[in-house]
Amino acid sequence: MYVDEGAAPGRKSSGVAPQILGGIEVSRYEWRGAGVVSACGSCDIQSIQPLADALSAAARDHHRVILDVSGIGFADSALLNLLILAHQKVQLYVVAPTRQLQRLLELTGMDSVLDIRATVEEAVA
Repeated sequence: MYVDEGAAPGRKSSGVAPQILGGIEVSRYEWRGAGVVSACGSCDIQSIQPLADALSAAARDHHRVILDVSGIGFADSALLNLLILAHQKVQLYVVAPTRQLQRLLELTGMDSVLDIRATVEEAVA
Protein backbone atom coordinates (compact mmCIF):
# COMPACT_ATOMS: atom_id res chain seq x y z
CA MET A 1 0.00 0.00 0.00
CA TYR A 2 1.19 3.48 -0.86
CA VAL A 3 -0.42 6.75 0.16
CA ASP A 4 0.58 10.06 -1.42
CA GLU A 5 -1.02 13.26 -0.22
CA GLY A 6 -0.41 16.20 -2.46
CA ALA A 7 -0.31 15.35 -6.17
CA ALA A 8 -2.87 17.43 -8.07
CA PRO A 9 -3.95 16.62 -11.64
CA GLY A 10 -1.23 17.47 -14.09
CA ARG A 11 1.44 17.63 -11.40
CA LYS A 12 4.05 15.05 -10.67
CA SER A 13 3.55 13.01 -7.52
CA SER A 14 5.74 13.87 -4.57
CA GLY A 15 6.68 10.24 -4.06
CA VAL A 16 7.44 7.10 -6.01
CA ALA A 17 4.86 4.36 -5.70
CA PRO A 18 6.00 0.79 -5.36
CA GLN A 19 4.63 -1.89 -7.66
CA ILE A 20 1.13 -2.90 -6.59
CA LEU A 21 0.66 -6.64 -6.10
CA GLY A 22 -2.83 -7.42 -4.88
CA GLY A 23 -3.10 -4.18 -2.94
CA ILE A 24 -4.11 -0.60 -3.40
CA GLU A 25 -2.35 2.69 -3.99
CA VAL A 26 -4.14 5.78 -2.68
CA SER A 27 -3.37 9.46 -3.11
CA ARG A 28 -5.23 12.41 -1.68
CA TYR A 29 -5.13 16.10 -2.61
CA GLU A 30 -7.27 19.22 -2.84
CA TRP A 31 -8.49 20.47 -6.22
CA ARG A 32 -10.60 23.61 -6.56
CA GLY A 33 -11.99 23.33 -3.06
CA ALA A 34 -12.83 19.63 -3.23
CA GLY A 35 -11.04 16.76 -1.60
CA VAL A 36 -9.87 14.30 -4.23
CA VAL A 37 -8.95 10.71 -3.50
CA SER A 38 -7.44 8.58 -6.25
CA ALA A 39 -7.18 4.81 -5.98
CA CYS A 40 -5.35 2.23 -8.08
CA GLY A 41 -5.26 -1.52 -7.64
CA SER A 42 -7.64 -4.01 -6.09
CA CYS A 43 -10.32 -3.18 -3.54
CA ASP A 44 -11.44 -6.02 -1.33
CA ILE A 45 -11.84 -6.60 2.38
CA GLN A 46 -8.08 -7.12 2.82
CA SER A 47 -7.00 -3.97 0.98
CA ILE A 48 -9.80 -1.44 1.54
CA GLN A 49 -8.58 0.23 4.75
CA PRO A 50 -6.15 2.75 3.19
CA LEU A 51 -8.93 3.93 0.88
CA ALA A 52 -11.39 4.13 3.77
CA ASP A 53 -8.89 6.19 5.77
CA ALA A 54 -8.25 8.56 2.84
CA LEU A 55 -11.97 9.07 2.22
CA SER A 56 -12.58 9.76 5.92
CA ALA A 57 -9.77 12.32 5.99
CA ALA A 58 -11.05 14.00 2.82
CA ALA A 59 -14.60 14.11 4.22
CA ARG A 60 -13.31 15.63 7.46
CA ASP A 61 -11.60 18.43 5.52
CA HIS A 62 -14.07 19.05 2.66
CA HIS A 63 -17.83 19.06 2.12
CA ARG A 64 -17.32 17.68 -1.41
CA VAL A 65 -15.21 14.58 -2.06
CA ILE A 66 -14.23 13.20 -5.45
CA LEU A 67 -13.14 9.58 -5.70
CA ASP A 68 -11.17 8.81 -8.85
CA VAL A 69 -11.59 5.08 -9.41
CA SER A 70 -10.08 4.94 -12.91
CA GLY A 71 -7.23 2.79 -11.61
CA ILE A 72 -9.36 0.22 -9.79
CA GLY A 73 -8.86 -3.13 -11.53
CA PHE A 74 -10.96 -5.21 -9.13
CA ALA A 75 -13.66 -4.33 -6.61
CA ASP A 76 -16.14 -6.28 -4.55
CA SER A 77 -18.74 -5.60 -1.87
CA ALA A 78 -16.11 -4.00 0.38
CA LEU A 79 -15.85 -1.07 -2.03
CA LEU A 80 -19.63 -0.91 -2.48
CA ASN A 81 -20.08 -0.69 1.29
CA LEU A 82 -17.44 2.04 1.53
CA LEU A 83 -19.12 4.03 -1.26
CA ILE A 84 -22.49 3.79 0.50
CA LEU A 85 -21.03 4.96 3.82
CA ALA A 86 -19.16 7.84 2.19
CA HIS A 87 -22.24 8.85 0.18
CA GLN A 88 -24.23 9.09 3.42
CA LYS A 89 -21.66 11.38 5.07
CA VAL A 90 -20.49 13.74 2.32
CA GLN A 91 -21.26 14.99 -1.18
CA LEU A 92 -19.46 12.19 -3.05
CA TYR A 93 -18.58 12.06 -6.73
CA VAL A 94 -17.27 8.82 -8.23
CA VAL A 95 -15.06 9.50 -11.25
CA ALA A 96 -14.16 7.32 -14.24
CA PRO A 97 -15.15 3.83 -13.10
CA THR A 98 -13.54 1.02 -15.06
CA ARG A 99 -15.77 -1.28 -17.07
CA GLN A 100 -15.72 -3.90 -14.29
CA LEU A 101 -16.61 -1.38 -11.61
CA GLN A 102 -19.29 0.26 -13.76
CA ARG A 103 -20.88 -3.18 -14.26
CA LEU A 104 -20.79 -3.83 -10.51
CA LEU A 105 -22.46 -0.46 -9.86
CA GLU A 106 -25.14 -1.21 -12.46
CA LEU A 107 -25.88 -4.73 -11.16
CA THR A 108 -26.33 -3.43 -7.62
CA GLY A 109 -28.30 -0.31 -8.59
CA MET A 110 -25.62 1.94 -7.14
CA ASP A 111 -25.19 3.69 -10.48
CA SER A 112 -28.55 5.38 -9.86
CA VAL A 113 -27.63 6.36 -6.28
CA LEU A 114 -24.09 7.66 -6.71
CA ASP A 115 -23.10 10.76 -8.64
CA ILE A 116 -20.82 9.31 -11.33
CA ARG A 117 -18.76 11.64 -13.51
CA ALA A 118 -16.33 11.08 -16.37
CA THR A 119 -13.49 13.27 -15.06
CA VAL A 120 -12.29 15.08 -11.96
CA GLU A 121 -12.72 18.36 -13.87
CA GLU A 122 -16.39 17.53 -14.51
CA ALA A 123 -16.92 16.68 -10.84
CA VAL A 124 -15.51 20.00 -9.60
CA ALA A 125 -17.43 22.10 -12.15
